[in-house]
Amino acid sequence: MSRGPRVVASGGGSYVFVVETEYRVEVAQDPSTYAHIPRGPYTSLSDFTTNFLEAVIDPSPAWMLYAVIDKTRPSSSPTNDPSGALAGTIAYLESSAEHLVTEIGFVITLPPFQRTHVTSNAVGLLLQYALEPPEHGGLGLRRVQWCANSVNTASRKVAERMGFVFEGVIRWDKVFKDGMNRGKVGNGRGVPPGAEEGDIGRDTVLYGISWEEWGSGGREKVRRIMEKR
Repeated sequence: MSRGPRVVASGGGSYVFVVETEYRVEVAQDPSTYAHIPRGPYTSLSDFTTNFLEAVIDPSPAWMLYAVIDKTRPSSSPTNDPSGALAGTIAYLESSAEHLVTEIGFVITLPPFQRTHVTSNAVGLLLQYALEPPEHGGLGLRRVQWCANSVNTASRKVAERMGFVFEGVIRWDKVFKDGMNRGKVGNGRGVPPGAEEGDIGRDTVLYGISWEEWGSGGREKVRRIMEKR
């Protein structure tokens, strides 16, 4: 998949676009948002930029990170962007042009925007862009997946609400290095012999939505959700 345009899609009170410098600091400085994912938290804008954006996002053509902007609220950025307020981030991960698949992840919704329309709209926009055919402005992918920490109830509810199909649980899928000291939430079970002190494990719940579900009611379901306030 090639790098997308600055503005990917717009609708339902929010839009997503490639993360720009002036929006990074708010995401970087909210450690609670990183509890369920391997990355972060980051101690500063410089840390976020160097160890995530430059080290992870920029080198990988399979990743595309976007900022989520709530157009219904005024901007809080130093540049006073008239477009709206930074609400979080969302990304395409592990994208493959050969296999026509991607994953929606790094879904971080800042606390003031949680339990609002923002997350559903951002996820819906990326689903539309991924699964709609090129003649309708999309990428024409065949599958989009969603991986949630097994104890992250909120993430699992979002996936299920947006029409993703439960496909299974991958036990001990990830190691949160020094997770106990980094505010991570694991599977709650003991680690195996030889594990480093402070490490914890994560079980991952796998969801997916394919072109088949999208074309047999998934498209309409997502549209209805995005129209709600």
